[in-house]
Amino acid sequence: MQLGLTDSLPALVAKRFTAAKEGSHLIFSHTHLAIVRAGGISYQLRYCPALAKKPSSSPKTDQDRSGPRFDPFENPSQELLITQIPREDPTHMLVLNKYPVIPNHFILATKAWKLQTDILEKEDLDAAYACVKAWRDREADKEDGPSKPKRRLFAFFNSGDESGASQPHRHLQFLPVEAMAESQGDSELWQPLIDSLPSQPVGPDSELRRLTQLPFAHFALPLPQNPSADALHAIYLSLYRAAVSTVKGSLGDHAHVTDGPAAVSYNLAMTESMMVICPRKSECARVPVDPAVSQDVEEAGMIALNGTILAGTLMVKAEAEWNEIRRNPEILTNILGTVGYAQPDFRGLALL
Repeated sequence: MQLGLTDSLPALVAKRFTAAKEGSHLIFSHTHLAIVRAGGISYQLRYCPALAKKPSSSPKTDQDRSGPRFDPFENPSQELLITQIPREDPTHMLVLNKYPVIPNHFILATKAWKLQTDILEKEDLDAAYACVKAWRDREADKEDGPSKPKRRLFAFFNSGDESGASQPHRHLQFLPVEAMAESQGDSELWQPLIDSLPSQPVGPDSELRRLTQLPFAHFALPLPQNPSADALHAIYLSLYRAAVSTVKGSLGDHAHVTDGPAAVSYNLAMTESMMVICPRKSECARVPVDPAVSQDVEEAGMIALNGTILAGTLMVKAEAEWNEIRRNPEILTNILGTVGYAQPDFRGLALL
């Protein structure tokens, strides 16, 4: 897909983000950041007190075919709307996240009402990849200059109640990797989790890749250069079927499903070179904290995770949670194991 933008995508998003922030049309929340190492992997742990006060979204049960009671993407405010894509006969829109904790966090949403819990369509993935590619185009690199890190996007998608999804209108989200990394001090301590997958060996009976030290099932495949919409969709469906196989034990009737409701909750992540899926069995996990020290925080000790776990980052809302995980990093391993499924034996798990 050609986005048809009049300016570079990074410049367009940054300009709109700055204006929306200065005009109080979005609420940016600062976070405290620590790097926690568990199972040989470095994770970003962010403490965001504002999460405890974040306005609640529309009820997740309001996901029938007639549409949700409130849809932030049906008619987004002009202050948050970045653009519609492609320019000719647009099918999607780019919108700023109203409650970001990372600068320039933006969203790709379908113009027409489509369910977040349905299987993604070719056009969704094609538009998402076009954004990922546009973020790294040569003009954007020239704007950065030789001393600045190359611009990259981490794209993610939450599908299903257990995935951390908050809105039923179909949308994918984007976080600039450089914005995620810039506040951590030593950039060598952390890199997006998905970046470690290309170097992983392919199994004897499968082309799927994974990090064996992760305590949850996940499936990854590399992307070709400049993939077509059909190629992106075929890779996505292969990963989706592996996720279904892990959750259901066998593919059953879902072996050849290419549209309609998804059979499992899952997170999807994508960069310019890799796509990964992890099936989810729970949105939340508990951290053992003393409720007495977090009386002002609703559900202290309960941590909700979405697709950013595939970037190797997560957030907590209570200082007690922040302190406990930093003090005992193995708690993080337990959290990740709780929200996902156990890693399957890759022997015999062929590319589906």
